[in-house]
Amino acid sequence: MRILIHDYAGHPFQVQLSRTLARRGHEVLHLYSASNPTPKGAVAPRADDPAGFTVEGLRIESAYERYSYIRRWRHERDYGRRLAARVAAWAPDIAILANTPLDSVAPVQALCRKRGIGFVLWIQDLLGIATERILAGAIPVLGRWIGAWYVAMERRFARRSDHVVLITEDFRPILDGWRVPAERMTVIENWAPLEDFPPAPRDNPWAREQGIADCLAIVYTGMMGLKHNPALVRDLAAHLTRRGDARLVVVSEGRGADWLRVRKAAEGLDALDLLPFQPFDRMAEVMASADALLAVLEPDAGIFSVPSKVLSYLCAGRAILLAAPAENLAARIVARHEAGIAVPPGDPAALLVAADRLLDDAAERTRLGRNAREYAMTAFEIGGIADRFETVIAAAAGADRGTGLAPESPRN
Repeated sequence: MRILIHDYAGHPFQVQLSRTLARRGHEVLHLYSASNPTPKGAVAPRADDPAGFTVEGLRIESAYERYSYIRRWRHERDYGRRLAARVAAWAPDIAILANTPLDSVAPVQALCRKRGIGFVLWIQDLLGIATERILAGAIPVLGRWIGAWYVAMERRFARRSDHVVLITEDFRPILDGWRVPAERMTVIENWAPLEDFPPAPRDNPWAREQGIADCLAIVYTGMMGLKHNPALVRDLAAHLTRRGDARLVVVSEGRGADWLRVRKAAEGLDALDLLPFQPFDRMAEVMASADALLAVLEPDAGIFSVPSKVLSYLCAGRAILLAAPAENLAARIVARHEAGIAVPPGDPAALLVAADRLLDDAAERTRLGRNAREYAMTAFEIGGIADRFETVIAAAAGADRGTGLAPESPRN
């Protein structure tokens, strides 16, 4: 079967799935946005890539400006047209879209419905709801109206999909409310590629390059955007500066990292090291350089976002220090499997206490890190995950597109 998988972000686990499906005999085109300045997984061709696997980055002329609403909207509309043209040219049997801005989804789904191409919406975040919350705070009146528009758009896309993949059962009540038929929904939790993030020695070349091989270190990697709270990271950096025996290494770019750079200079945060995104093939060393790995998620993100960096952290076999709502799936995994310490994102004091506990107890760090890796080894086995996606693909391929849309009602 010809399968097109588009992951706007270029995350590691989606491209692992594409390679796995190609090894099973499918012809797979994996697409991602080369214009989006986020860390990418193993999207470069590899010598051992299976026959039938192709990976391409799509780039468009308009600049990507994450924090300019108008320019970002224009960029995402342009990108959607470019993506739809590539889908049309390759003519897959099935198109699977993940992490795709809603304005980019629209032309692709319309094309697939017109040409009888199976369409699977892989919901990583409930983007309409997230947009509504962000804009309602930034532009109180107009923002609520625009947010409601995007919620309605996402609902329509879900209802018109041949199948919808959800990353957590927490999303199901929302889609039930949108009247998406239960038989067209499958929950497949996110994962991280075990082979890309193997446990490595704490004393490794990257740690020595950064001067942290011989001291305690907490490491944060990945985006620090609107769903994150850099003030919590600043508080932790100030605490470690007072301690004097540990460093906080932040590997990130964007608005949050820029804010931290200003605070570091203004407040003398000597324990804080700020680094740009690192090459993907060094990420195992980056995470292994940590005594604990840090992730933060804003309170209002709740169930609607699951930080993928936490899944990579689990593979690395290091204790996780997580500030996230207790109801968030990542927080539940960390707590349930004793893979680290999860604290409420609105309680900076709890974060500092948890950091001290991890830094002061090497045996506890080892235990938690071992639990993290053991969970990943069980939950992230790609064979079983690919089996479930093949079931989804078969269901979408056999969907009756003449009746693929649930009946509309006035409230929808």
